[in-house]
Amino acid sequence: MIENLIIIPVLFQLLLAITLLFFFRKIKTQKVISISGSIVAVVIAAFLFHQVYDEGILTMQAGNWQPPFGITFVADAFSTTMVLLASISSLAVTAFSSVTIKKARLRFGYFPSLHFLIMGLNGAFLTGDIFNLYVWFEVIIISSFVFITLGGKKVQLEGAVKYFTLNFLASILFLTAIAVLYGLTGSLNMADLAGKIKQINNQGLVQVTAILFLVGFGIKSAIFPLYFWLPDSYHTPQAAISAVFAGLLTKVGIYALLRTFSLIFVPDDFIKTLIVIIAGLTLISGALGAMVQTNMRKMFSYLIVCHIGYIIGGLGMFTTAALAGAIFYLIHDIIVKTNLFLVGGIVFKITGETHMKKMGGIYSAYPGLSLLMAIPLFSLVGVPPLSGFWPKIDLMQEAFFSGNYFLSGCIIFGSFITLLVIIRFWSEAFWKKNEQKELKPHVKYYGTMPASQKLFLVGPILLLSLVSLYIGLGAENIIRLSDQIAAELMDTSVYIEAVLGTSHTIDTP
Repeated sequence: MIENLIIIPVLFQLLLAITLLFFFRKIKTQKVISISGSIVAVVIAAFLFHQVYDEGILTMQAGNWQPPFGITFVADAFSTTMVLLASISSLAVTAFSSVTIKKARLRFGYFPSLHFLIMGLNGAFLTGDIFNLYVWFEVIIISSFVFITLGGKKVQLEGAVKYFTLNFLASILFLTAIAVLYGLTGSLNMADLAGKIKQINNQGLVQVTAILFLVGFGIKSAIFPLYFWLPDSYHTPQAAISAVFAGLLTKVGIYALLRTFSLIFVPDDFIKTLIVIIAGLTLISGALGAMVQTNMRKMFSYLIVCHIGYIIGGLGMFTTAALAGAIFYLIHDIIVKTNLFLVGGIVFKITGETHMKKMGGIYSAYPGLSLLMAIPLFSLVGVPPLSGFWPKIDLMQEAFFSGNYFLSGCIIFGSFITLLVIIRFWSEAFWKKNEQKELKPHVKYYGTMPASQKLFLVGPILLLSLVSLYIGLGAENIIRLSDQIAAELMDTSVYIEAVLGTSHTIDTP
């Protein structure tokens, strides 16, 4: 049956991870299997997206249990878009990893852990059960903890402690919120919860539960004031690992926020105001943090925090236009943030430095490569007509017309600081002459690499840059998709009917 397609992105990643375990010490074989499997995963995700976009929402009930009693998997436009973006990003990271991650680290199960991580992401995107969402989050945390400690350096272990502690706290809050929600409704099926939550007499307790979910997902998404763990941990691992974290890990928290606060907890005026304020402060704090950094990777990490504010702001305004802008920005951000850290990886391979003051001379040495790297950098800024321009305009316009002048000002401030930060980075790393005479002996420099290895360094950046160009230059297609997803988030009746069926009646808990 066509519905069984839903689970294939999850099962295929599991199959890849298990297969790679049988070749634990054969690094070259692992690279071939991982890259080939990631290409197939993109094809699977694209086919699933095409089916849902053309035919509508697909659902699957695990074990043939009738909803809401069994575990439900749901493929709608939003979830399949996220699966497709995750597959494209993971393909780029897999190829980049094959030449940047040292063999000693690859022997500790790098590629199996990567595919377990992508399996967890796909599961989180496709699940229609709130407890199952928690389970997939734990799969993601376990896999990501392997990555952040891989190599065992002191700075990595320090970052890992902060990363694990805050994410463990978020998981406790998430699980507590699920327990309260189940006690109130007697259900874990998200479509079923959408109806039952409205029938709870004590709406004050419902709002407290919503706040618990907001804090739990907010920690995972790195929103203000819960973001401080991210800049202290994301800069510590190698570029390929940071690219996965930047492009995908924080976005699964954003996805969960958008899903739960449109389907289960429809925001009232208090929640909307709270989220808008948090979004504005996230934009400001991330922008200020990026502005004072001289370490390239830490600057990129603060930009992650800053730009989460755009998406959260769209949720806070909670109109169809605002959600469409937030979805567009989410699509753009997954691709460009993954690419940003890959660019950082090549900059390090060329200069041997992460300190921007010690860089320079990249443009004069590699003009073509520099122009390629300019695409994600200035897409991040939102230079028209690149991908970041369109959603910023939509969000700014909606904030102004809806009277959210504070958020509108924060969006302008965040965009202006991002422009200053990227111009400074471009000036320091690319245009300035390289005054550094000594080369670090432990770095395998880009100029000394064979052409085959350079292909696997530049190819992923080229792939993601082409996707970014398509998002920007083919913006009408992304706008159409974003509008469809936003409409489905605002009117959840189609989702609920697809999961529960027209004949389903909601019992009062």
